[in-house]
Amino acid sequence: MKIGIVGVGAVGTVCALASIMRGAAREIVLLNRTRKRAAAVATDMRYGTPLSPVTEIHDGDYQDLAGAALIMITAGVNEKSGGATDRNDPAGRLKLLSENVKVYAEIVPRIVRAAPDAVLLVVTDPPDPLADHARRLAGHARVLSTGTYLDSLRFRVHLAGELGVSPASVEALVVGEHGTSQVFLWSSARVAGVPVLEEIERRGQRRHELVKRIEADVRYANITIIEGNNASQYGIGMVSARIAEIILRDERAVIPIGSCHAAYGATFSLPSIVGRDGIIAVIEPDMSDDERQALRRSAETIRTAEVLQAS
Repeated sequence: MKIGIVGVGAVGTVCALASIMRGAAREIVLLNRTRKRAAAVATDMRYGTPLSPVTEIHDGDYQDLAGAALIMITAGVNEKSGGATDRNDPAGRLKLLSENVKVYAEIVPRIVRAAPDAVLLVVTDPPDPLADHARRLAGHARVLSTGTYLDSLRFRVHLAGELGVSPASVEALVVGEHGTSQVFLWSSARVAGVPVLEEIERRGQRRHELVKRIEADVRYANITIIEGNNASQYGIGMVSARIAEIILRDERAVIPIGSCHAAYGATFSLPSIVGRDGIIAVIEPDMSDDERQALRRSAETIRTAEVLQAS
């Protein structure tokens, strides 16, 4: 199976490398505004492919996306260059929307002309409102955002660290916007079937302080990473490669991922069954009243950002 990656900056490069290492696709095509960069990255990675599952990687133009089952879109202004690294700014990644809408207006129609049957995975920040925009440009519903898959993994990692267990043993979800209005589903977080908050209290830890600290660590993880490494790229690259696997293999795995929810009027993340054509079904989890209200506010945050961008 074939995938395309449009945008070979920090994130796009890691998406490609992670896809090779996981054997997510048989063929990967890299597109970049500067083709010389795409060619250099593809050449560099090609020399290492004998150590990975069989993968052909090369640079190309839009017509070379023909036949791709999935196309990751990573092009656009990033958080650091776009000034979206202020923890005190509630807009967060949404500050990048206006500039990246312009980028998508240029590239999405060209992608769809070349690969009309492909699933589009929006990785560029802010991915949720950009997925809404890309869906309108594409004229079809096979458009997803990476959403809160990475946020949920971050949540699990931090909880696991507190509990002294493997993150694989923790069940915990972040839903809503991939951004500052994201919603942590503490009410359904579990370890060995035991509610995480109950286990925390059993161990004598202060619940309120722990909740506040973990939410801040996860919500602003991207900024912490950027402060030390200029770009938050590795986690999202690994997540994007995993999503590619799920789609190309028609795994029907359940993951928190961004798709359009008509009842809320916005694209955001809920646990969803994902397969070859994108979202097969959404499984909306039980939530506390506070979590449900927070999810509605998160959807409103995304809708408002879209209205402001369009005005």
